[in-house]
Amino acid sequence: MSIFSDLNIPILENTLMSHYTFTLTGGPADYLAFPKNEAEVAQLIKRAHAHQLPVTVIGNASNMIIRDGGISGLVILLTRIDAVERQGNQLVASAGMPLMAVSEAAYRYGLSGLEFAAGIPGSVGGAVFMNAGAYGGEVSDAITEITVLDELGELHQIKGDDIHFAYRHSIVQEAPLTVLSATFQLKPGDAELIRQRMDAYNQARAAKQPLDLPSCGSVFKRPEGYYTGPLIQQAGLQGKIVGGAQVSKKHAGFIVNINHATATDYLDLIHLIQHTIKEKFGVDLETEVRIIGREK
Repeated sequence: MSIFSDLNIPILENTLMSHYTFTLTGGPADYLAFPKNEAEVAQLIKRAHAHQLPVTVIGNASNMIIRDGGISGLVILLTRIDAVERQGNQLVASAGMPLMAVSEAAYRYGLSGLEFAAGIPGSVGGAVFMNAGAYGGEVSDAITEITVLDELGELHQIKGDDIHFAYRHSIVQEAPLTVLSATFQLKPGDAELIRQRMDAYNQARAAKQPLDLPSCGSVFKRPEGYYTGPLIQQAGLQGKIVGGAQVSKKHAGFIVNINHATATDYLDLIHLIQHTIKEKFGVDLETEVRIIGREK
């Protein structure tokens, strides 16, 4: 009998994470839970802590690579917790809510400030984790408060500068915290203009990015003074294939799954790119994609 059996929360055992990642890769999770509300997340974390099980929390798994060995302990998938509530010019969104859905909600309410997020596929929790951004905007521009659970399952509110937002960084990378929700401070705007900006960003994204193939999104952080895509192109690596993974022919900053790629294929290609760019240009490429899990 599972240590979680009495919680009445859907939990799968030894389940491949490739069913849930945007790359369609990833080994098995020991336990994979699908909580329906914040109280169930707290229950799961407290139970895992009592049994000294590691906990990994995942949203849309869009900017993530899970190694082929899978994940030890408990994985909590937040995608069933996806509410958004308006409070004046603020939107309070649950961690499992797709960020693009929050952007759409802002448009419906005539609130401006999240147009840049119209096509970002990650969840609110993932966006907080890495301070997601695009087209000159970042979620740190709008988020004023987050609600989190600590490793004991206790609730905390973190506000303002205490969130430690920086380029692709937040306090959630510094401590074992689980994001439950985020508060976005927005401004009233003209709904038609908001829609026009969102559509323009989405058209630009569709024109430049390989949205038709499985990928982990933008793989590398932008190195100071350079753009990653052109560096990879100049190194002659655009279109390079390792196993079933390929440097996208449409945008060299992306790696796509073209033929049943494994996480190891992705990681081997990432390491090849990093080594080549360092050797040719003396530039260190740091991954933006979150890489987790066991070696196989």
